[in-house]
Amino acid sequence: MSDQPVFEQVTTNGVRLRVAVAGEGPLVLLVHGWPECWYSWRHQFAPLTAAGYRVAAPDLRGYGGSDKPDALEAYDMPSLIGDVLGLIDHFGERDAVLVGHDWGAPVVWNTAALHRDRIRAVAGLSVPWFPRGEVPAIDLWRELYKGRFFYQLYFETPGMAERELEADVRRSLRMIYYNLSGDAPDGEWIKPRPEDSTLLDHLEDPPTLPPWLTEHDLDYYTRQFEAGGFGRPLHRYRNQRRDWELLPELHEARITQPACFIAGTREIVLQFIPGADLIANMKAYTDDLRVCALIDGAGHWIQQERPEATNRALLEFLEGLQ
Repeated sequence: MSDQPVFEQVTTNGVRLRVAVAGEGPLVLLVHGWPECWYSWRHQFAPLTAAGYRVAAPDLRGYGGSDKPDALEAYDMPSLIGDVLGLIDHFGERDAVLVGHDWGAPVVWNTAALHRDRIRAVAGLSVPWFPRGEVPAIDLWRELYKGRFFYQLYFETPGMAERELEADVRRSLRMIYYNLSGDAPDGEWIKPRPEDSTLLDHLEDPPTLPPWLTEHDLDYYTRQFEAGGFGRPLHRYRNQRRDWELLPELHEARITQPACFIAGTREIVLQFIPGADLIANMKAYTDDLRVCALIDGAGHWIQQERPEATNRALLEFLEGLQ
């Protein structure tokens, strides 16, 4: 089989997902985040298939060529975990290695914590593992960012962010990708601004794209979100309290499988909680963190900004499983 992915339409857990698939061997599932799709893993297919793995990267429900249920509750964490387990079943495997980025990282971390017999190993990119807290994450953000803008609080009201982002999809994506990258001024995404700001207020619209993002890449992403919109993807953010209520077993849960974490030294997620060391916290709740790679100068889109360094870290981790 070629290292160039082919698309399959997979029915799992009540939805149909578009999945990019390539290679042969043990299954590695690549789970994207917001606002992305399978395409964010385009640089990983060739090296992972060459190393002897079958690689599958779905468009999550709500994205790209996958189904987009209307109900907000359809995007809760149990539903996404069910999608992942259903994909493993579809490919005829007893277990798989999971790799997730951005929102995909909590999806794979939580799947690993709750289904240890189905997940051989797990890698999180950009977002470290942290178990269920004492309060829902959205309440934590409301307290930490009281009186000022925080994007996840802005996303809470259905329709508001959608109207802003869909007014000019290409511009919105260009600004999001740039301002969360290692090319933007440090801390740009969470610098203090008025509570009544919108997402794109005060963010820079770069005159040229950063070197890791081509016009063709931006065109591809733009087509996905012009066709499908931002509403369903944003529903993931709107389920944080529901997730907390539905999954009490994640309270202080540990990752017992071999684990990997990869992020840039300019990863903004690691700055969300002032004074907290989220990597140290992750290490306290993982039994076998075999790779913890921080890539100098990279921002949030780690596997796109620094594909070679990211692939080296992933291959080091996968080779250690053999």
